[in-house]
Amino acid sequence: MTSEELAAAATGREAAATREAVITMLDAAVTYPNGKTALSDVDVTIPRGDFVFLVGASGAGKTTFIKLLIREVQPTGGRVIVAGKDLARLRRREVPRLRRRIGIVFQDFRLLPAKTVFENVAFALEVTGTSGAEIRRRVPMLLNLVGLHQHADHLPTQLSGGEQQRVAIARALVHDPAILIADEPTGNLDPVTSWEIIQLLIQINVLGTTVLMATHNQEIVNAMRRRVLALEDGKLVRDEPEAAYEREY
Repeated sequence: MTSEELAAAATGREAAATREAVITMLDAAVTYPNGKTALSDVDVTIPRGDFVFLVGASGAGKTTFIKLLIREVQPTGGRVIVAGKDLARLRRREVPRLRRRIGIVFQDFRLLPAKTVFENVAFALEVTGTSGAEIRRRVPMLLNLVGLHQHADHLPTQLSGGEQQRVAIARALVHDPAILIADEPTGNLDPVTSWEIIQLLIQINVLGTTVLMATHNQEIVNAMRRRVLALEDGKLVRDEPEAAYEREY
């Protein structure tokens, strides 16, 4: 093929990959300054509305994968396109706007201990200049979605672990993100509470938000039978629909 044909083929491949997609990685790679390669030649497309599990042993590259999506690190090779934005071409001042399109939930909740449930969720809106009227409208709606409307005036220390994670999920949804990244969201929870959180994530997904959940919880992945992306030594070794935690032969 000529150089022009190769360029056209690459453009066509990129267009097909990004059509109706909220996350696209094209041969994405990350090598840190110390020489460690955290990701290598990752090629994946996640369409709008998918529910995807990201699995792999510690050190497999899951954290770097997530950091790429929020532009905390940049690819040293390939392309990363999130919510229609090529992250390599994104200006620094545009990064906060991108991150408002991505909700993130962590294992350790990361709530502000001196603020009430309402205030924790409202704070994520306040820092972006949202009006008081909009905050008073949106926060109760989100607390109702996660089942905490009766706990609006409680402090995090007055809540169970599962309730604290529900607050964190409500906070992650304040800007109506296209993508919700859940990084080990059940890691600090008992099995019953973990399933309650999973049911909430399913509900959010049904409402239209793409969910990417990084987890070590084999029981949940095996029961859910959703798409599984498996990383090993920085490489995407498996991308299967309706899959189990480990490859089935």
